[in-house]
Amino acid sequence: MPELPEVEAARRAVEENCVGKKITKCIVADDSKVIDAVSRSDFEASVLGKLIVAAHRKGKNMWLQLDSPPFPSFQFGMAGAIYIKGVAVTKYKRSAVKDEDEWPSKYSKFFIELDDGLELSFTDKRRFAKVRLLEDPTSVPPVSELGPDALFEQMTLEKFTESLHKRKTEIKALLLDQSYISGIGNWVADEVLYQARIHPRQAASSLSDASCSILYQCIKEVIEKAVEVGADSSQYPNSWIFHSREKKPDKAFVDGKKIDFITAGGRTTAYVPELQKLSGSADVKETGKTKRQASKKVSTADDTEKPTDSKEGDLGSVKSKKGAKAGAKGRKPAKKQKPEESDENNDSDAGTDCDTDQVVKKNAGNVTNRKRVGEEKLSKKRVQSNQTGRSSKRKAK
Repeated sequence: MPELPEVEAARRAVEENCVGKKITKCIVADDSKVIDAVSRSDFEASVLGKLIVAAHRKGKNMWLQLDSPPFPSFQFGMAGAIYIKGVAVTKYKRSAVKDEDEWPSKYSKFFIELDDGLELSFTDKRRFAKVRLLEDPTSVPPVSELGPDALFEQMTLEKFTESLHKRKTEIKALLLDQSYISGIGNWVADEVLYQARIHPRQAASSLSDASCSILYQCIKEVIEKAVEVGADSSQYPNSWIFHSREKKPDKAFVDGKKIDFITAGGRTTAYVPELQKLSGSADVKETGKTKRQASKKVSTADDTEKPTDSKEGDLGSVKSKKGAKAGAKGRKPAKKQKPEESDENNDSDAGTDCDTDQVVKKNAGNVTNRKRVGEEKLSKKRVQSNQTGRSSKRKAK
């Protein structure tokens, strides 16, 4: 999702090109999932004829200050983006609208034309963003619930270190907590932890003063650099893990060192095990992808699948033989597991399109019901067989 650098790039583009101009036209999408708690007609009427005085941001939220309230406010969600016709604004990769597409885009949720002919559009292809009309965005959620902005309101080193030592939560999860620091998302958190050589699942309270100081400086440097280049990722330093964090595990390297992927803070997380050591805690294989990968079946030379653990394989063979002698049909099929959520969907701003748990439970219920029906049929056959046997014996007598 767009993080602080992407949203700040959008804010600066609005500030440089739209401030001091009057809104002469407004089109708000008829989409109640994105346009929050206000009708499109009321929204349009409230901003027409207003002058844009300033563009503000806190964390991943932005709003336009007009010459009088209410003000349009934008929570970017997973794919929100600001476009200004004829002006280069960083396109977040998951929200890109091609230049040859219709204008305003069919994904436009808020469109305005200014008195000099300039046109601005807020688009959202995935519909996880929120566009609101607020009297004072800073006094109500989500902005009122945010912690200090990672760029504009950075804590002092002393306060930062003290706050970390009070938190027993994993450091990646803490950095993603917008009530702690606002603006840091998944890629920024991975980058600053890699640069600071801190394991994503290290307990915040266990970090030394030196590690806290390095992390503090890395947060500052990574965010300032990303903002400096307008969130244009092609200009990020080659030494950043950013450039490889979305590659396949066996092809992900940074400075010649292998990148591994685990789950930390509820998100898919890229880190370098050789440099980011987990100390004072259980091995990372206890949770995350590495454990699941270790338990996966591997393909052997004869193209048959066997468990990686030989003891488990031998035990399975014994059970299979016993089952065959008893007339069993073989091993029971493995239970369906809930598929892992993708990095795109697993986000605090995102909803879910379906309830996977319910699907799995329903399927499991169907399997159980079929099993019961089969058992009942088998039982009836046994009864019928016994009755036939008794009848044959009586006739023989």
